[in-house]
Amino acid sequence: MKIGQLAKRSGFTAHTIRYYERIGLLPPCQRDAADQREYDEDALVWIAFLGRLKATGMPIRDMKRYAQLRDQGPSTAIDRRKILQAHRDALVAHIAKLQQCLLSLDQKIDIYLESESEATHDANPTPDGRDPPSTRSA
Repeated sequence: MKIGQLAKRSGFTAHTIRYYERIGLLPPCQRDAADQREYDEDALVWIAFLGRLKATGMPIRDMKRYAQLRDQGPSTAIDRRKILQAHRDALVAHIAKLQQCLLSLDQKIDIYLESESEATHDANPTPDGRDPPSTRSA
């Protein structure tokens, strides 16, 4: 497939694909008679994996190190696993921190919702004209 097809199927821009090639994240591709890049399905699988690493925040230097080890073959499997495990551990810690932040935001939003509910409730007295009892708990 041509670079445009790879870009479309991978979600990366052609510019990013060329950049990844230039810095060694993608192995050099074949060229056709017109000297245009030709990629196979393996390139699509590999770039999809790079996309997941990028989406999870792996630094390019770590992605490059992983790619270099991958190019060296099966003898580097343990080192590649260690890179992925370290990244996974960092990602789990980051997710836990984000979950704490989400909980904090949810609690703050609940406070605003309670306040808005009370304001609406206070602005609408009961049909007999009396103020409704407060719905806010201690």
